[in-house]
Amino acid sequence: MDAGKIMELSGGQALFSSKYIVFLHNTFDNKENKELILKSLKEIAGSDNIFIFAEGKMDKTALTKIEKHAEKTEEFEKAAKTLNKKEKLALIGEKIDFFEFADALGRRDKRGLWVLYQDALAEQVPAEEVHGIFFWQVKSMLLGKLCMGASAPRVARWLGDVRTYFPSSVVQVMQTDAIDRLGLKQLLLEPEMLAAVQPDVHLVATLASLRSLLPQKARETARTVVRMVVDEVERRIADRLRSSVRGALNRAQRTRRPRPGDIDWLRTIRANLGTYQPEFRTIIPEKLVGFGRKQSGFAREIVLCVDQSGSMATSVVYASIFASVLASIRALKTSLVVYDTAVVDLTDELSDPVDVIFGTQLGGGNDTPRALAYCEPLITRPRDTVFVLVSDLYEGEGSLEMIRRLGAMSNAGAAVIVLLALDDDGKPSYEKENAASLAALGFPCFACAPDAFPDLMAVAVSRGDVAAWAASRDAGKAVKA
Repeated sequence: MDAGKIMELSGGQALFSSKYIVFLHNTFDNKENKELILKSLKEIAGSDNIFIFAEGKMDKTALTKIEKHAEKTEEFEKAAKTLNKKEKLALIGEKIDFFEFADALGRRDKRGLWVLYQDALAEQVPAEEVHGIFFWQVKSMLLGKLCMGASAPRVARWLGDVRTYFPSSVVQVMQTDAIDRLGLKQLLLEPEMLAAVQPDVHLVATLASLRSLLPQKARETARTVVRMVVDEVERRIADRLRSSVRGALNRAQRTRRPRPGDIDWLRTIRANLGTYQPEFRTIIPEKLVGFGRKQSGFAREIVLCVDQSGSMATSVVYASIFASVLASIRALKTSLVVYDTAVVDLTDELSDPVDVIFGTQLGGGNDTPRALAYCEPLITRPRDTVFVLVSDLYEGEGSLEMIRRLGAMSNAGAAVIVLLALDDDGKPSYEKENAASLAALGFPCFACAPDAFPDLMAVAVSRGDVAAWAASRDAGKAVKA
């Protein structure tokens, strides 16, 4: 704005015009404007309009004159120019401060970590980089613990935080990844670490594989963790397994020649309604339906033969729990045999599934023919026996012998079932050629989710068509001939 316009505005307010607020920025940079304004300060101060001067620089003489006429003066110190965070990162060619990320994680600063995460998303930083930062910092924490030889409270707290702020499915993935990638197995030997992790079947399998390494101070905590998982599985499945199997056994024990005390009158009346005599108002029972006389022995024999190589870890855990549940049914004689290159009979431990799980030795190779040879004498009544092999069928040179022995069991009258997996992990990895060969011989061969196991056993115990049942539930998991 030139000096003439300034003087015009200082001259007063027009009759029909509004009051003006005149904002002047760096007007004193012009020498002519500065001299005219300083000479006219009295008129400007007396104007009805409001004048605001914002000057970057002003000498002391001019400031003194202005202060004499101004209603208010205020001085602002200009801050030294500093680079913001984004400008600093740009100088080193980065989008986010990885060290700031790691420090926030180490401090357990949840709010700060969330803000940094959102900044990373805004800068389109790949998720793999953020994931890498997390694991880099956690690994540093673990290494620090190992070097100091103390317990691992920081890692334990971190695992506790993971359980608090992420859904259980994410927690299980993070825990499994941490155990596999960061050498966390060694830290699971610490009680505070076991107390921090979220119990699941995968963790139980890991603890079972470490059983010989567990120090005394961690064993009770480990058993508590395993017990929590066992109780959860039993709560979800055990009652249904018992009722399904008992129902199948009851249906299988019906008889057409019952003793008088064993007659099922309701079913007998229903079967003889055609012989009703109106004049006598009675039914002539030509057919009798009754309950089979309870035998002093077992109605069925169940033999579970489980491959305990590393790939079958979760299947071993589930099989151990289910075997213990089946063993609690008095009408069943249940045997559990686990094997790698050696064979271990855990039948005597079935009263406590936790003891069964810790009785396994996960990992190593496998010798299925040897395990089948051990199981053969356990089958005392083939036509009343359900034999379940839980294996991925990676047998190598022993494949033909494995198939031959399973065929011999079936020919003797046993119901033979091959489960490629007994877990919730999705499509299993298995030896497809062996699976196809067994399916071609008529053996049901499929992966089974734990929740489906009760229905499977009900069909098997009642001598139903297990292959048809498997195909009807999920054709993708059943191996076809």
